[in-house]
Amino acid sequence: MSRTILALALIGVAPLGAQSQANPQTPPAKSGELQVERPPQKTSGKQAVPPEEDKSFLKEEHSFNPLQSQKSVETGDFYARKGKYLAAAYRYQDATLWNDGNAEAWLKLGKAEEKVKDVKSARDAYTKYLELAPSAKDAAEIRKRLDKLK
Repeated sequence: MSRTILALALIGVAPLGAQSQANPQTPPAKSGELQVERPPQKTSGKQAVPPEEDKSFLKEEHSFNPLQSQKSVETGDFYARKGKYLAAAYRYQDATLWNDGNAEAWLKLGKAEEKVKDVKSARDAYTKYLELAPSAKDAAEIRKRLDKLK
């Protein structure tokens, strides 16, 4: 019996019937439940400040990175070949965030947005493409598409 109590004390579990006085805010453990002591949280006003912030909800910061932009275009091309135009549009949009001057990404974004019937986004993407590459060999075709989308 004493070995069991010693083992439980070493791993931080209060034996049955014993209550920890270290943290009076913690309710007593029910039988068979582990008693974990948590450090007190700092409070500012009425709400407690969480000890750390979940980084998954933060938006990714984009700086100029042409390699990442090209990688996103290639991934978008993969999705476009599979017929998943919405996923392709997200990747092309990501490519434009990494490199705003990537005319290829803007052109492909316009085509993908056109496939998913998002006319306004397709118009914006084509317009940006024509700003970046006004003398491209397919510029006349893109201008015709742009006229049809209006």
